[in-house]
Amino acid sequence: MKNRIDEVFKNKKKILSIYFSAGHPNLEDTTSILKKLQSSGADMIEIGLPFSDPLADGPVIQKSSSKALRNGMTTEKLFNQLEGVRKEINIPLIIMGYFNPIMQYGVEKFCEKCKLIGIDGLIIPDLPVSVYKDDYKELFDKHGLYNMFLITPQTSVERINYIDKASKGFIYMVSSSGVTGVKSNFNEVQTKYFKRIKSMNLNTPTIIGFGISNQQTFNSASEYSSGAIIGSAFINFLETKGVVKINEFIKSIR
Repeated sequence: MKNRIDEVFKNKKKILSIYFSAGHPNLEDTTSILKKLQSSGADMIEIGLPFSDPLADGPVIQKSSSKALRNGMTTEKLFNQLEGVRKEINIPLIIMGYFNPIMQYGVEKFCEKCKLIGIDGLIIPDLPVSVYKDDYKELFDKHGLYNMFLITPQTSVERINYIDKASKGFIYMVSSSGVTGVKSNFNEVQTKYFKRIKSMNLNTPTIIGFGISNQQTFNSASEYSSGAIIGSAFINFLETKGVVKINEFIKSIR
């Protein structure tokens, strides 16, 4: 069976991927957000699995994750919410989270649930590539799950090539060495980094995340990669405008 992530990267340009924290703003908003994002024109969705110690997340995502946990979000709750979601959602769904909750749940059980629900892949920032290859790749492959890895401006050429060979789906290209957050534009150093990665002609497509917040940054990121991921700006929008206005946000980016 073909993975939906591959289909999107094969057939779309300027891919718009949206990240949100499951269980935020309200515990039962998850499926409503998914449906609204798809109908509004998002190409791919990253569902954040809330965790109490999110190392790479900026203040906006940390706050949304904490609120989701207070609302009662758990791994089991998320899987219950996503049950049957493929009856209505046909774009790629990725779960993004830290490895601790996945380990606590049981890695094999987690992968089995993802397959049953129709999750296409995972992004686990704190799972090293070598550990994944040695201990978990076979399990992920068995359940048809892609595992996407991150690179940063500090990632060496040697390691980027290593990640490229180990990757399926796409490489998550972190735009800066900081945490997630909203920025109005990219600086010269970031643009130089984007150009450098593009010139490497990697086998795996890249998509840029961290600091994408508006049409300008989305278009800039899409010049040097297959598209961009928006998280903090979307979460801020949800806080102020709510789920019903999601189409306004997507229109403002497109």
